[in-house]
Order: sequence, then structure tokens, then C-alpha cells
Amino acid sequence: MRLFVILFSFLLFANRTVKAQTDTISYGVIKNMPAFYEQLKQQLTYPEAWGNSATKDFGKWRAEARKTVMECMQNLPPAPKEYDMSVVGTEQRAGYEARKIWFNVSEWYRIPAYLLVPDGKGPFPAIIMLHDHGAHFSIGKEKMVRPFGVSPEISADAGDWVVRCYDGQYTGDYFAQNGYVVLSIDALFWGERGRKEGISYDGQQALASNFMQMGASWGAFINIDDVRSAEFLASLPMVDKEKVGCLGFSMGAYRSWMLAALTDCVKASASICWMNTTEHLMTLTNNQNKGGSAYSMLIPNLRRYLDYPHTASIACPKPSLFFNGAKDKLFPVAGVKDAYQAMREVWESRHAGDRLVTKIWEEKHFFNKEMQKEALEFFNKEMRNND
Repeated sequence: MRLFVILFSFLLFANRTVKAQTDTISYGVIKNMPAFYEQLKQQLTYPEAWGNSATKDFGKWRAEARKTVMECMQNLPPAPKEYDMSVVGTEQRAGYEARKIWFNVSEWYRIPAYLLVPDGKGPFPAIIMLHDHGAHFSIGKEKMVRPFGVSPEISADAGDWVVRCYDGQYTGDYFAQNGYVVLSIDALFWGERGRKEGISYDGQQALASNFMQMGASWGAFINIDDVRSAEFLASLPMVDKEKVGCLGFSMGAYRSWMLAALTDCVKASASICWMNTTEHLMTLTNNQNKGGSAYSMLIPNLRRYLDYPHTASIACPKPSLFFNGAKDKLFPVAGVKDAYQAMREVWESRHAGDRLVTKIWEEKHFFNKEMQKEALEFFNKEMRNND
């Protein structure tokens, strides 16, 4: 009998051991995601989103939410004491002048840019044009403005890119032809602000890591450069500072709604093909989980407080346009719809629903001419209706 009990106990223990092994996985990472990524996402309750926050006064909430974003952006460069703009080249075009300029965007560094100025007497409305990522680093501002005074290789590169992503039309030049002052800069790592050693896709992760090791964020530096550039644009004598907007495609769209959220210097924004939710982007199959390019659009710890549409909603009640594509493989339509709904609720709560334009096009990740035309009409309505 005793032998039977011992044998039975052994078999019971063995059975439990086998079951425990069955429930245990032999890895901790799958497709570069932690195996427990779903549990991580469940921890994200976004306590500072409008409606979740304990603050019920919208003006106070905007200030608090913006402060949270800025705190997450961490160690930022000091604003320039003076812009000290210099013009190093000009080219007359049909209805406007293209200028190559340099200006101080911080106390630490000076950057090149294209400035397009319409013919005639100002002040004019103005748009800061924010270029995409595209894993294409040889050009930046040249994706938005037709370059001049550059090598044939750069001209050809820009011409090819504008066909691939912008339907063959330089968006910056298109707006300048229609009476807008246009400014476009290189984000850090692109164009004339690229690597001294040459282009390297993997260099993104190294750069982002080095920023973090110094208590800073590459993505935050891109955002603050955009803020300072918008402030610079608003300071120009030919610009109506009450009519400054921003527009971008892909990463440029992310930069656009972030810019509108971070500063009230920007009065209206258009963001083309970059809006979603963490729930739909942080999956095993989405491009966002590959690292690399994602670092340029990451603010450390911000997801603990606000998701993407919550952050964009700091811009409310400013006029804001969001376009996405139904065939865009980078941004799942379900996530686009969820994000649009989250923003819609904020704008509607401020009785400003007519100032939020959201549209899903039957299009891939692409900014076609018809979309550009509607974006121009949006800005004309919001910033030129009294002209």
C-alpha cells in the first residue's frame, strides 16, 4: 500500500511538471516585441487625456498636457537669442522667389532652409512644410521645395522622390504659387544635417541611443526644431503672424500635429498619413515595431500619459486636418478610425467640430495632387477668408 501511494504521488508530480512545462515558453521576445506586449499595452490608461484627466477646465488641461509633453521631451537646447538669418542664394520663380537661407534655430546650432516668398506686398499667410522620413536621408527640405544651386544628383534625387510620394508636385512650391510664404528645414539626420560619415539606416538607433545616454531624445530635438522654426517664420516681416500653419506627410504629418500641439504660434495644421493609436501600432505585424525609423518619432515615457490622438488634441480648438489612406499598410484603418473618433470627441466637446477635418482616402501611403488641393483649400478657408 505504501509503495502504491509513493508511486501515485510520483506520477501526480510528474504530470504537474509536464503541465508546467507546457505552459512555459522558451523565449521572451517575438518579432522584436516582448512576449508580454499585450500586458504592457493594458497598463496604458492615458490618465492625462482630455476626459480622463481630473482637470475639467479645458484651458487648464491644455496647459497641463502640453507641460507633460515638454517634460517628457527632457533636455532641450536653449532657444536662440537672435535668429541672425542670412540669405545665401535666390531664384525667381513664377509668382514667388525661392531663397536659400541659414538661421539660428537654437543657441547651439545654425541650420539651412528654403524660404519661398510670394511676389507682391505682404504680409502673407505662411506654412512650415515638414518633410517625411521614407528611410531616405540624402534629402530633407528638398522633398517639399524644388531645390536650386545644388548638384545634379540632388536635383535628380528630389525629382524622383516627389514623384514617388507627392504625385510629381513639390508641395511647398504649390503653396507659394498660391500666395503663401513657405519655410522648409532639414530634420536632424536628413539632407544637409545628415551624418558626416555618410548615410546609414542603422545610424538612427545609434543616434537615438546616444541622445538617451545624455538625458535627451532625438525625436524631441526634431520637434523642438520645428517649434523654433515656426516661431522664426512668424517673426519675418512679410508674414502675418496670426496666419501661420504647418503641413506634413508621413513623418512630416507626425511633426505637423506635434507642432500644432506644442505651440500656439501655429494657428492651423494639416497632417497627411500619420495618425493612429498605440493599440493598433504596437502589434507583431506593424512597421512601427521594427525600431530604426520609429526613434525619430518617439518621446520617452509619453505613452504613460497620452496616446497619439490625445497629444494631437492639445491643438484643439485650432483648425486641424487629418488625411489617411485606406490602402496604407503602415497605419491600420481601424486604428485611424479610433484615433479620429478620439479627436472628434475633444473638438466636439469644445463646440469646434467644424474645425476638425478627418478623411480616409482610397489611397496608399501617398500625398496625391487632389489631396494637396484639398489641403490648400482648407488653409485658404482658415487663413485667407478675410483676404
